[in-house]
Amino acid sequence: MIYVTGDMHGDLERFKTKEIRRLKKGDTLIVCGDFGFVWDGSERERKTLQWIGKRRFTTLFVEGTHDNLDLLAAYPEQEYQGGRVHAISGNLYHLCRGSLFTIEGKRIFAFGGGESTDIDIRVEGESWWRQELPARQELLDAKALLQAHDNQVDCLITHESPARIRNFLLMGQGRINPLNAFFDTLADTLTYRQWYFGSYHLDKRIPPKQYALFRTIVPME
Repeated sequence: MIYVTGDMHGDLERFKTKEIRRLKKGDTLIVCGDFGFVWDGSERERKTLQWIGKRRFTTLFVEGTHDNLDLLAAYPEQEYQGGRVHAISGNLYHLCRGSLFTIEGKRIFAFGGGESTDIDIRVEGESWWRQELPARQELLDAKALLQAHDNQVDCLITHESPARIRNFLLMGQGRINPLNAFFDTLADTLTYRQWYFGSYHLDKRIPPKQYALFRTIVPME
C-alpha cells in the first residue's frame, strides 16, 4: 500500500505515531517536501537517516524549502521503479525532480522544490539554496517526459501547488512563483487522478483532485 503525508521538518516523532508504525513490509510512505532530515550533515543526522532507512517500509520524499539541496545532490543517483532517485540510506530515497515512477501499478510523477517565504532571514548555502526553484531546463525536461507518456499519470507528488490552488488556500495572498505557474499548466494538460502537495501546513482536500497534506497520512487513491 502507498501512503502520502506532508512536511516533517526533521521531526522524528512523526515516524513513531501509530499511523506510521502500523505500516507493513512492502508499504511505501511518500512525503510531500520539507522532509527536513537531510539538513546539516552531522553524525547525529546520519544515524537518524540510517534508522529511517531500516524501517520495514520504504520512505520516499521530494524536497521542499527546508531540505539541504547541496547535501541531497551529493548522494548517489540511481534508478528506482523507473525514475531517478538519490539513495539516502537503506529503504530511504529522495525522488528527483521531474521523474516518473511506477509503484504498485500506479504511475507517479514527482517534482519537488519551492520558494522560501522567509528568504530575508536565511543564509545562502546554509539555510537557503538558489536552486530551490527549478531551472527552465528542468521544467522543459519534465514537460517532455510527460508528453512521451501521453500526458497521463495516476498521481502527482509535489511540495508546491498549482497557482490556482495557492490562490484559493491563501485567499489571493502571497507571490505566485514560476513553479506554481508551471503546475497550473500541468493541471490543464495532464490526465490524472490525484495531486498531493505539502507546503501549507494544512490538511485539506480540494475537490475533485487536489489534496493539501501536513500531518494526515492518507492512502494513495
